[in-house]
Amino acid sequence: MGLASGLQAGPPFLTDDPEPVDLKHWEVYVFGQGDRTADADAVLGPAIEFNYGIAPNTQLHVVTPVASISSPGNGWTSGYGDTEVGVKYRLIDETDSFPQIGVFPMAELASGSSSRGLGNGRTWYRLPIWLQKSWGPWTTYGGGGMAFNSAPGQRNSGFAGWLVQRDIGRYLTLGTEFFWQGNDATIGHGVADGNLGGYLKLSENFNLLFSLGHSLSGARNTIWYLGLYWTGGPASAGKR
Repeated sequence: MGLASGLQAGPPFLTDDPEPVDLKHWEVYVFGQGDRTADADAVLGPAIEFNYGIAPNTQLHVVTPVASISSPGNGWTSGYGDTEVGVKYRLIDETDSFPQIGVFPMAELASGSSSRGLGNGRTWYRLPIWLQKSWGPWTTYGGGGMAFNSAPGQRNSGFAGWLVQRDIGRYLTLGTEFFWQGNDATIGHGVADGNLGGYLKLSENFNLLFSLGHSLSGARNTIWYLGLYWTGGPASAGKR
C-alpha cells in the first residue's frame, strides 16, 4: 500500500458510515494519516477534509492533502497529493428495527505527482455501500465495495470493514474495527487490519480524533490517524 490507493478513511477509522452531514451544516477536519510498511512510509498531512450538507440526506465531501513518502535508502518526498471528492447519500433512515443505509461514491483526482510517488497518476474511483445501527451508547457500522483503478501498476480491488464503538460518558467515544483491503496492485498482497481509536469531545462542536492499528493478516503494515474536528450550522449538529 502507498499513496496511490492505500490511504482512505472515515475519520478516524478506515471503515466509513452512511450518515451524512445535516442540511446546511458543515464539518472540517485538519488531520494527519499514515501507513507504514516494510517498503515505504506514506503520510497524508497536513490535510483538510470538508463536508457540507447540500441537500436532505446528501453530503458534499472534499479532501485536500499534502502527501509524503519515503522508502529504504531514499529520503522523504513531499508535495500536494491527490484530491478526494465525493457525495454521501443516505438511502434509508434508521428505525428501531432497521439500520440506516447509504452510498458514498468517491473520486481520487490525479492532482499529485505520480513520478514522485505522491499520486496515483490517473483518477480512480471507490463505490461503497455502508450500514449503521445504534442502541443506546453503542453504535455499529460497516459495509464495503469496489475500487476501480486503471493506473499503471494498479488494479481493481474490493474492500470491506466493520466497526463497533461505545460512548464512555459525555466526553469520550472508543471503537474497534476490522478492515480488509484486497490486493490493489499488480504486484503485492491484500491486507486485513485491526484498528482501535475514538473521539475526545473537547466541546459540543470540537473533537480530537485518534486511531492506531496493525495488520492481522496479509501484507504487514501499521496505520494511524490524528486529527481535529469542528462542526457547525444553523443549529449545530454537535457529535458527528
